[in-house]
Amino acid sequence: MSSANWRGYFGTWEIKEDRLYLVDLEGTLKTGEEVNLQFFFKDFPERVFAHWFSGQIRVTKGKLLKYVHAGYASEYEQDLFIDVYRGLIKNIEVKINGTAEDSSAQEGYQIAALTVFGNKGVSEEQQK
Repeated sequence: MSSANWRGYFGTWEIKEDRLYLVDLEGTLKTGEEVNLQFFFKDFPERVFAHWFSGQIRVTKGKLLKYVHAGYASEYEQDLFIDVYRGLIKNIEVKINGTAEDSSAQEGYQIAALTVFGNKGVSEEQQK
């Protein structure tokens, strides 16, 4: 546990054939016991279909345009917004934010880090 990971766990996700899967999970319980995906999903040792998740996922791409020292508020060259309803990918939108003037600017988080925005961005029509 550190200030870089207040939750005490992290997961790895995969999108395959328009479905969102949890493919790895690592964390520590309050007792100090280390746990993984198999601890919570014994019948699904390789991946779990994320039927419980509905919301919008933001994935940053490209070089840093504007640094903001607050969560995931920094701006990168591109944002990839993925709308998910009950684990199914309903829409993917790419937003172009600009081009970094400095060719040595820091690269974005890529797909390894993402932000989740609850149900925001998933309309009733997209949920059907």
